[in-house]
Amino acid sequence: MLREKGAQFEEVDLNQGLSVAELEKLIGKRDYRQFLNSRNELYRERGMKENPPSREEALLLMSQHPNLIKRPILVDGGTIHLGLDGVEQAV
Repeated sequence: MLREKGAQFEEVDLNQGLSVAELEKLIGKRDYRQFLNSRNELYRERGMKENPPSREEALLLMSQHPNLIKRPILVDGGTIHLGLDGVEQAV
């Protein structure tokens, strides 16, 4: 989608995982729960919608289970667009 529009960007493979520090930097003061992939099996098994983990636990889980991170993520300056809908609206 971004390539089709001729946009210049840096691609990061989230399947390789991000450290807790990298996640902390990415999420910043935003609501960490927005970054949790609600379609992920672990998310559903743990009932994270009804009983969300603490910020610290969520960051640790996302660093250990990269598929728990909602994607795609588009960072445009200080703005972050999450999920396909968010990215499509941004481009």
